[in-house]
Order: sequence, then C-alpha cells, then structure tokens
Amino acid sequence: AFTQGLVFRNGELLESTGRYPSTVRRVRLEDGQVLVRRDLDTTYFGEGLTVLGDRAFSLTWQSGKGFIWNPDTLEPLGEFTYAGEGWGLTHDGRRLILSDGTARLRFLDPRTFAETGSVTVNWQGRPVGRINELEFIDGEVWANVWQTDAILRIDPASGNILSVIDLSGLLAPGDIADPNDDVLNGIAWDPATRRLFVTGKNWPKLFEIRVTEPR
Repeated sequence: AFTQGLVFRNGELLESTGRYPSTVRRVRLEDGQVLVRRDLDTTYFGEGLTVLGDRAFSLTWQSGKGFIWNPDTLEPLGEFTYAGEGWGLTHDGRRLILSDGTARLRFLDPRTFAETGSVTVNWQGRPVGRINELEFIDGEVWANVWQTDAILRIDPASGNILSVIDLSGLLAPGDIADPNDDVLNGIAWDPATRRLFVTGKNWPKLFEIRVTEPR
C-alpha cells in the first residue's frame, strides 16, 4: 500500500493510501489482511488519516477536501474543506492537527473545521519543512519528514523539535522499487500497551519498534 495515514484502533490498523484509486481501509495487524476497503473517487489523491471519537477523518493532497468515515464500517459520513494541501493528520483530543508539506502545523476545530491556530516546526529557530504523516504521542506530535528516514518529536505548543528518531537502515534499499518515492511514512501508536508501529509508502513490512536514548 502507498501508505499515507496510519492509526491503531481496537487491535487493528486503519490506513489511508494514495495514488489511484486512493483508499481507506481496515487492516488486520497480525498478517496485513485488508478487512474493509473503501475507494475514493479517482479525482482524489488520498493523504493523512486520524480517528477522533466516533469519526475517522482523511485528507486529500491538492483537492482541499477531506472525508469523514464511520471507523468501524468505513461508511462515508460527510465531507469537509480546508485551504492548501493536505499531507498528514492527527489530533490532540480536542483539535485536528494537519500538515501541508510546509513547516507549518495547523489546528482545526473537528466540528466546524475552522483553523484555530498554527505553529512552525523548527530546529533552533530555523523552519523544517516537508512535514508529512503525523501521530500524537504523550503530548507530542511525531512526524515523518518526506524523503528522509527521520521521525521528529515536536512540541505542539511551540513547534520546537525535541529530538529526532533515526530509522535509517530499517528497510533494505532492495526491498522497495523507488527509493525517492517509497519512503518512510506511517506512524501508529497503541497507548494501552505502548506499542509503536511504523511503515512506509509501498513497503512490504510493518515494523514494531522501541525508541531508545542515544548511547
């Protein structure tokens, strides 16, 4: 799958994919079996995904349109709009948090979808762009950076990068067809068991990893 968004929920994965047709799907964790799949209209290139309460939200790349789904059945529940591009999506329990390929994280009201604020992701005051797939973990935004092997830990209040998780070498280069496009993308967190899963676009594997401090 050309993974764009990844969420752990009720022992399964919810995943959004890009390219054509783009999809949202429920995936069995143990073997990757797709349990339920919904295709987007081929005019849309799917992007990030998150689940807040009883609704799943997914983005599209350049169409300025998002979709709302029943997270159990993936039946469509509605649509919403936003300015600019859509890349990654997560939430902090109150607000949707959207990345658009720039250094900016935008906060949206999950009912009205009005933008309520934003922060610039930065390292020592310098903006860091190409922020992609997002996950909210223990009060932090964790983010893929497109075409890198890094996950950033970001303070959502200031945008400051707290640390960088280096996942280079996790997947062998020969396991993917296009090293420029089939890159690390997809972070899913299970808060109950504190398990962390990562994957990439067109990767043949999903990894469970443990993050350690540098030695």
